[in-house]
Amino acid sequence: MSPLSPPAGAGPRGAKPPEPRARVRFAPRPEDDPKAARSGMRRASAFLARRSLTAHRRAWSAVFVAAAAAVALLGAFALLVGALLLSKPPVERYAAADAVIAADQEVSYTTKPWGSEPRTATADLPERARLDRSLLAKVAAADGVARAIADDTAPVTLDAGAPATARSWPAAELTAYELTRGRAPRAADEVVVADTGLPRAPRVGTVVRVQADGAPRPYRVVGLARSEHSSAPTAFVTEAELATFTKHPGTVDAIGVIAEEGVSTGRLAESLAAALPSDETPDKTPGKAPGKTSDGASDRASAAPEVLTGGDRGLAEWLGARGLRAETLELIAAITGSVVIVALLVIGTTIAQAVHQRGPETALLRAVGATPRQLRSAVGREVVRVVGAASVVGAVCAVPLGFYCRSLLDSVTLPFPTPWWLLLAAPAAAVLLVAGASRPIALLSARGITKLRPADALGAAVSAESAKPARGRTVAGLLLAVSGLSSAGIAASQTGQAAAAAASGSVASLVASVALLSPWIARVAILLLGTPLRRIGGSAGFLAAKSLSAHSRRLGAAITPIALVTAFICVQLAAGATMERTATGQAGAAVRADLVVTAPPAGLPLEAADAVRRAPGVTAATGVLHSSVVLAHKEAGDPKLTRLPVLGVSADQLTGTLDPSVSAGDLKRLTGDGTVAIGSERADDLDVSVGDTVKLRFGDGADVRLDVVAVYGRGVGLGEFLFPREALAKHVTAPRDATILVAGSTGEAVREAVAPYAGATVRAPDGDAVRAGGPRAEQDALIVIGVGVIGGFTLLAVVSTLSLISVGRRPEFRLLTMVGAGRRQLRRMLLLETGLVAGVGLVLGTVVAAVPLAALGVSLGTVPYVEPERYAALAGAVLLAAALGTLGPRGRGR
Repeated sequence: MSPLSPPAGAGPRGAKPPEPRARVRFAPRPEDDPKAARSGMRRASAFLARRSLTAHRRAWSAVFVAAAAAVALLGAFALLVGALLLSKPPVERYAAADAVIAADQEVSYTTKPWGSEPRTATADLPERARLDRSLLAKVAAADGVARAIADDTAPVTLDAGAPATARSWPAAELTAYELTRGRAPRAADEVVVADTGLPRAPRVGTVVRVQADGAPRPYRVVGLARSEHSSAPTAFVTEAELATFTKHPGTVDAIGVIAEEGVSTGRLAESLAAALPSDETPDKTPGKAPGKTSDGASDRASAAPEVLTGGDRGLAEWLGARGLRAETLELIAAITGSVVIVALLVIGTTIAQAVHQRGPETALLRAVGATPRQLRSAVGREVVRVVGAASVVGAVCAVPLGFYCRSLLDSVTLPFPTPWWLLLAAPAAAVLLVAGASRPIALLSARGITKLRPADALGAAVSAESAKPARGRTVAGLLLAVSGLSSAGIAASQTGQAAAAAASGSVASLVASVALLSPWIARVAILLLGTPLRRIGGSAGFLAAKSLSAHSRRLGAAITPIALVTAFICVQLAAGATMERTATGQAGAAVRADLVVTAPPAGLPLEAADAVRRAPGVTAATGVLHSSVVLAHKEAGDPKLTRLPVLGVSADQLTGTLDPSVSAGDLKRLTGDGTVAIGSERADDLDVSVGDTVKLRFGDGADVRLDVVAVYGRGVGLGEFLFPREALAKHVTAPRDATILVAGSTGEAVREAVAPYAGATVRAPDGDAVRAGGPRAEQDALIVIGVGVIGGFTLLAVVSTLSLISVGRRPEFRLLTMVGAGRRQLRRMLLLETGLVAGVGLVLGTVVAAVPLAALGVSLGTVPYVEPERYAALAGAVLLAAALGTLGPRGRGR
């Protein structure tokens, strides 16, 4: 064949050449058939998604782990919150009652902010509000009522210091107690004992010593009783004898109702509501008329009694159950908000990094003809499939994780019901949140490269790592930083729990700001640390510095989860530790006593302090009575009701026992029913001083105006108000001293004085003897949940994010190996990078946490504090997670 002859199969010279093969397109032309075009586009997107999932399975595994963990954690907290919303205290004491009449344990405060509608705040009372005894006859006369029984309780101590509850024998019917032996009490010195739960069961005919409000007195056991509804040790006496224990003969704790046969619960409740007055008895505070107070607050004495039926009957016996549920729910809700922010940040960072690492591949597809819509659809399909599969795993794990978190809250004496629909709804809500947020995040992450023209896509992908962050991202980050600093400023101007809440909001805003500004932070870190890294690491340091400076976006993505976990855990640990240390330090500095008498769990009768004063050598002795008050105030014009722990002391016995650090006034004037001393920080907040009047509600809801007689400086440790002990005792459910501070005596004389009081011990003084509002077990448990569960999730996010980054760098490692870098050199480079990433993340997270913590310290007048060993454990965990994420994927195939 001649070299100039046409190839085989070609036509003769001059003939028309054959038609060229059609160029492959990802979809039909829209002008040809719009429906076919859409169908072809979907098929092309599905094809790209399937191939990409297979090719990038290791990269998507990091997204899978993060999404599964986020769904599990969010589902667990949703389960916890849902169960707490459904929780009601158990019905034990009134299990046999068809209805219970009790005083409303809620107080309200209404104000009208300028330019808006009136707003109302409510709070649960920490002490029992009682009913007037005259209501007993009205309840008994109501239609459908067979019997109305007054029920009062008093804490007592039986032989060997066993705590028990005293009740009248007629009230035993409300719990379905039955005599197993003997008879009912008839005389003042007779008792029927419900022996369940006692270390040693008494026998009929024996004598037990019962201590109520003074020295123990002998009682003859005339009967034994038992109920299947209650296992609490109980001593039943006559109604007249119980009145000597309770010392409030004109009022009752509650009224139990036994309905006539055939009367339904609904009909009984309607009858009782009609029989009861709309307003309760006149105000218990002298000199005031019932009704509304001048500031719109609801006067406590005008509150109507409550008719409780069904599961609500437990509210009458478990004092403070609603308040405990509200407080616990508020704490869990605050942590849940942090969980949502952390989860979305982790998922967003992981998905954005996974999509961004495929920039060159996406740019190539764009250059060969793939449309932006096809590429975004493919990325969206990938994310939906990965997150969908991860959500199933996370939803399954959410239930056991939720039950584990519930087990950490054993100190919360409330049942956590978990109906079947809640077990499904809680994980489903988490799945919807994570899945709903994942696809938009992925589409936004892919938008930058897919919207470019094909000719520009490859060049943009190559320079993306060194490009400046988008202006919108930078502006949003700066706005969040300003918001976080503003919240910190608010925290500095607040006190107590309000300051802690503002500090938590500040750290959330600052962490989100760090996530958005991470590329800029990475550039600054390399600018500052690049030269030291080269000098320390030699050639490996040179490689590490060059790699990090060329990929600031990647470095920012690696720093973000480390800064997140460090800031979150530091705030959780340091906020509680700072407040605890400040309160304990102030309380310890205030104690001047030589000895402290500590009480058993039921407390010491008020007469015990008198017995100690009569001991030889005692120069002063004051009982310390604990309670809480409700303060109505305004924040930014909105009404607020805050429960504050307070102390009751004997003003004439403070010399040598207690020094609150008085800055104005005189504590010797702290006598009678109309005086109060106030902490300096609260005085500044309320703008009051000595001689002014402050309006408070006692724990039982009594609304009073008190004259300020002194201002003192140790309000964090001693509580923000000090009351005369006798005045405060009138508004306490069970007025018993927690401790007795003793000055000027030897321990032997005091021990002899308190010997008749079972369970009383004498020891050296410390801050715990007088500290108001000691550490709450449920708060400690929530800190464990916050630090343990959420910290573990965030550390897992650190590992998965760094693993994702390491997987995306394998082409870079292969290129370095081809140009002569050795394995030891690469390993040293990775170690240097890991140290820099972990170090910058730790420092950045610590700085972020320091801002709100410093504001909290300013509000408390102290320096933020965290235990060094806990911070060291945090740093070690972060370094370990960073090493696992960076070095773990090294050497494995793609």
